[in-house]
Amino acid sequence: MNEHTGRWFGIDISKAKLDVALMDGRGKFKNQVFANNPIGHAALLSWMVARGCQAHDSRLCMEATGPYGEAVATFLTDAGWSVSVVKPARVKGFAQGELLRNKTDRADAALLARFGQAMCPEVCVAPTLAVRHLRGLVDRVQSLKEMHQQEANRLESAMNQPLMQGSIQSHMTWLQASIKELERQINDHIDAHPELQRDARLIVSIPGVGATTAAKVLAYLGDIRRFKNAKALAAFVGVTPRQKQSGTSVKGRSMISRNGHAGIRHSLYMPAMVALKHNPIIKEFGQRLKQGGLVPKAVISACMHKLVHLIYGVLKSGTSFDPRFAHAHLDIQDGI
Repeated sequence: MNEHTGRWFGIDISKAKLDVALMDGRGKFKNQVFANNPIGHAALLSWMVARGCQAHDSRLCMEATGPYGEAVATFLTDAGWSVSVVKPARVKGFAQGELLRNKTDRADAALLARFGQAMCPEVCVAPTLAVRHLRGLVDRVQSLKEMHQQEANRLESAMNQPLMQGSIQSHMTWLQASIKELERQINDHIDAHPELQRDARLIVSIPGVGATTAAKVLAYLGDIRRFKNAKALAAFVGVTPRQKQSGTSVKGRSMISRNGHAGIRHSLYMPAMVALKHNPIIKEFGQRLKQGGLVPKAVISACMHKLVHLIYGVLKSGTSFDPRFAHAHLDIQDGI
């Protein structure tokens, strides 16, 4: 398929429905609305085929909308269609370039089709069933941990209410037991799949990175080897440096972009702090940044960036962490 001349579909996603726009080679549109559920996804596929479209000569473009769009993207990818899931900020910038004034679901679907044809975004790779199941377990553990913290906050504010304290403590005990059971299921699931077990073993060989972080990395990123290099992975996670400078008057402080996968980025914060004490590569790097006057939070952000490079390195090479190898292949001079 020639991306610039083939058929493009734009899919605007909401919780309940999918607004779909089919753009042909002449720039004409056909629109349809489907329910955002398994029945609607199957109807969408039938509609595309009925319009004379085939997987080898068509592409689909949608925004990253979290859980609302993951199911349909996975369904279409499993069916053999090429799907691009793009960041909303990219589409917003494209719309501003077109000087669009109207914003409706129908118009947004057409916009996504035009964006896909003009920009030819990268085709997403659907995670394996093993990774999908792992992601579900990891998400559930995170939800229960958040509930536990909320209950801990309520317990602190209910010091003078014994009856309420008992209820809260009972719920916290149940949450702790549920979290422990889910973590056991995560470990068993990883051990039951050789490819996950191998990658988890490589990741935890990095001082500062534990089993919990390894599980999140595997759940949210899948096969990291699909990224062409460590810089591409760092950009996906959102830990690349972002500079703010213009002329002679604007010279802002560099910071991480945060324009990436928030779940992975948040999970790397504590490992970076541990690595500053126990990982020889990160420790040396952090000390150099501190001596250069970088504030503590910026040092941690830079160390998160280095951890991503180390994770990519051990997985790409298939070799456990070795500080001598890392010194030879990782430029620890690069800061943030």
